[in-house]
Amino acid sequence: MAPPSSAEKLVFLNGFVRRTEAPLVPSPTSFPPPPKKYKSMEEIMAKAKFCVIEREDYSDVMCEQCGSGDFFDELLLCDKCDKGFHMKCVRPVVVRVPIGSWLCPKCSGHSCVRSFSQKKILDFFRIQKCRGATDKCTTALDAKRRRRRPGSLVLYKKKRRLLPFTPTEDPARRMEQMRSLATALTALKMEFSDELTYIPEIAPRSSNQATFENGGMQVLSKEDTETVEQCKVMCGRGEYAPLVVVYDSYEGFTVEADSQIKDMTFISEYTGDVDYIRNRENDDCDSLMTLLLATDPSKSLVICPDKRGNIARFISGINNHTPEGKKKQNVKCVRYNINGECRVFLVATRDIAKGERLYYDYNGYEHEYPTHHFV
Repeated sequence: MAPPSSAEKLVFLNGFVRRTEAPLVPSPTSFPPPPKKYKSMEEIMAKAKFCVIEREDYSDVMCEQCGSGDFFDELLLCDKCDKGFHMKCVRPVVVRVPIGSWLCPKCSGHSCVRSFSQKKILDFFRIQKCRGATDKCTTALDAKRRRRRPGSLVLYKKKRRLLPFTPTEDPARRMEQMRSLATALTALKMEFSDELTYIPEIAPRSSNQATFENGGMQVLSKEDTETVEQCKVMCGRGEYAPLVVVYDSYEGFTVEADSQIKDMTFISEYTGDVDYIRNRENDDCDSLMTLLLATDPSKSLVICPDKRGNIARFISGINNHTPEGKKKQNVKCVRYNINGECRVFLVATRDIAKGERLYYDYNGYEHEYPTHHFV
């Protein structure tokens, strides 16, 4: 055995040698420091703060996409690289001049979208698992609708009612549909919400009163209210309308039908944070939806799907300045009075084929949204 060091104490017991103190641990300075890991220049520049030194003269600015300097009022300047881009040349297109800073696609980069496992999807949408056998979501009301035979075409049109959507039967395909929506919401740093969100400091729930509507608001019938409630129950089980969110390099995130959807089918409720219009006059969100047009303008409300929302946030708008754009419309936006509160629903206006993209008129109630850049 090696001789003990000065810092160790040895005790001889029954012929055995035992230490009464642990040996000294070598000084950390005796080991070489671990090698430092350096970030790449791309990672540093992606997070670095930027400052653009404005030029005195921008008359020679050209669009980086088309190389033209025409339509100067539609040229956007990137707040990082100071290069110019036409609103209609950027992908996806920019439909109105942004409020505040704007970054071109190259400078803005693409946020890393995480992958979603089945468990993460269920947690993301807060889906409640069904106990026992899966319900077919058929009610006596549905059976009554199937038995009803209209006396004439005119009479049938007068009695048109909302139809509940038919979810995709294949659970794996439904999971893919939800995964596409979760990916789009995550890319925009949004949370999923299938209900209107009220924040007391901004606009309390008491502010949403249909009686404030200028000229009144149509009341949803009892039968249609039951249809909406039935669809909400299905959504709570993860059985949504057969829709999938796809990314288009020209339009951005859009919504396509994943199976046939019949005319007058309830598509979705438009959800998000409820706020007063006066608070959003300078808002840069491109998806504000009118909720309440009050007789007193200070009480008018909008839905703001910038932090929370659902698939309605990604349904595209038509260019209502051209006949071709108007022909694309297959969904309408309707506001209803339900139990004294205003709600906004998206409903199919005709049969929608599988693979067909969904479009509706952003200016269904007000003609203030610029849609001349829409495709």
